[in-house]
Amino acid sequence: MKWSQCHIYTSKEAPADAEIASHKLLVRGGYLKKLAPGIYTYSHLLLRSIRKFEALIRDELNRCGCTEVLMPVVHPSSLWEETGRWTEMGAGLLKFQNRNQHWFCLAATHEEAVTDYIRHDIKSYRDLPRNIYQIQTKYRDEIRPRFGLMRCREFIMKDAYSFDANQADALKSYEQMYAAYKAIFSRLGLEFRIVQADAGNIGGSQTHEFQVLAEAGEDSLLVSTSSDFAANIEVAPAIDPESVKESTEVFLPIEKFPTPNLKTIAQLSEALQIKKSELVKTLFYSTNEGFDPKDKSLKPIAILLRGEDDANPVKIKNVLGLVNPPLMLTDEEVKEVTGAWPGSCGPVELKIPIYMDTGVSKLKNFIVGANEDGFHLKNVNESRDFKATQIADLRMAKEGDLCPSGQGVLKAYRGIEVGHVFYLGTKYSKKMQATFLDKNGKAQPLEMGCYGIGVTRTVQAAIEQSHDVDGIVWPKSIAPFHVHICALDVKNEKLMALVRQVEYELEASGLEVLVDDRDERPGVKFKDADLLGMPIRISIGARGLEAGEVEVVERKNKVVHKVAPQEVVAKVQSLIKEL
Repeated sequence: MKWSQCHIYTSKEAPADAEIASHKLLVRGGYLKKLAPGIYTYSHLLLRSIRKFEALIRDELNRCGCTEVLMPVVHPSSLWEETGRWTEMGAGLLKFQNRNQHWFCLAATHEEAVTDYIRHDIKSYRDLPRNIYQIQTKYRDEIRPRFGLMRCREFIMKDAYSFDANQADALKSYEQMYAAYKAIFSRLGLEFRIVQADAGNIGGSQTHEFQVLAEAGEDSLLVSTSSDFAANIEVAPAIDPESVKESTEVFLPIEKFPTPNLKTIAQLSEALQIKKSELVKTLFYSTNEGFDPKDKSLKPIAILLRGEDDANPVKIKNVLGLVNPPLMLTDEEVKEVTGAWPGSCGPVELKIPIYMDTGVSKLKNFIVGANEDGFHLKNVNESRDFKATQIADLRMAKEGDLCPSGQGVLKAYRGIEVGHVFYLGTKYSKKMQATFLDKNGKAQPLEMGCYGIGVTRTVQAAIEQSHDVDGIVWPKSIAPFHVHICALDVKNEKLMALVRQVEYELEASGLEVLVDDRDERPGVKFKDADLLGMPIRISIGARGLEAGEVEVVERKNKVVHKVAPQEVVAKVQSLIKEL
């Protein structure tokens, strides 16, 4: 394809709202253009990469017996009300009314739609198993869209759904899709990790994320140094290093002492010359998720953590059995519950449930707020001075914590979630009465799994992992074109004849070629070629031809090969095979 026939417009500067490298390069390369916040037009070049990734996905899913369908992006509210997610999904679900005042939403996910689709047809265990997938547009009304396609509102996603007769078969389907995902991301050619994760609003008892490693990744991952354990920090167990021991002190009498203007753990630590790890902080949350508009109560709880630790909202959510992570109380609400402003609050004499992190359970005679402004208590102990409702792992794990396998410690990475597999069980089938008759003629709910890949997100993640200061470095698997030919003297007919010949022979061998046929200076063409990032660049200029040379450049490492014109095609084919 010729540049002059393709709508390609590059720029030297990225817009101010592009914060990470991949977003900047997509915009500068003309791959992406914003229509509205979180909503983008994909250029021809980007669409080629997207379609290549879709084809790779289809190849692997069709290979393992999945069937492709296409479901609507507009859903009636009645479907989502069956599962309760019409309210559970909150403001992220974009809702609207049609001219008949009927409520609909733009699909954020398709569990309800696919369950409705399948429940009308599956009658018997003989109809099972089934695995249905689609590649479709999704819309999630992100409160703050950012990072281009990483966290946008409208995006392309592959979602698949398995249906089985029992849990054992459903877990076999899960393993089959897990293996298919490994094959998909391996073929993509990126460095990735498979990690344990939280199911979130989707639900389910078993789930793994596929994470592309990148410094700008939004997710924090913890990976064992000595085993195959890997998890999202949201669910990684927090196990103290062996150096952290349980206190053997005896209980001392509790004492109240003044702490004027000491409102943070850091201030308290410095003033009292006590390590943050030996102090205890009290955080307050509401367990009212707001699903019942008539219930305006706070339903407050207290969370106790060591001063150096961070609360893990996902772990708190799971311990409490909530659908979403709980919201922290405002300063005014804390004052209402405890009688003191934040910074002077603690668990003693609280009349609300108290959840204590396992790290605090190792401490004795610790310091907490006195629930009186400007005062703290020392020598506080659980069981004597207050009673914890439950002791559980409620904190963020961190690098250096022990691996749950018992081998080695955890090392931190940044990742971009690009795929997620869930075993759902009967969460949706029971609520939507999606049943089948078993061998005994008894109605049973379908066992389900769901499996998502963020198609557009993955394409940008590939750039975030693979780029340099000059531009994108596309992996061969999803590069818009394999070869970028820079014709440096477009008015030279002999030179252009060679360009056409090389283009024809490369395309005949199955390679895709972009020809820059603009009447521009070589420096401009080289900069654009580096920015666009095709794996191989061929530079054909009059001066080089006079010397009997054509430059073949590897984009990844900038290695230049000077070859005879008649050897160009063979050289490019050889280099492409090595990628």
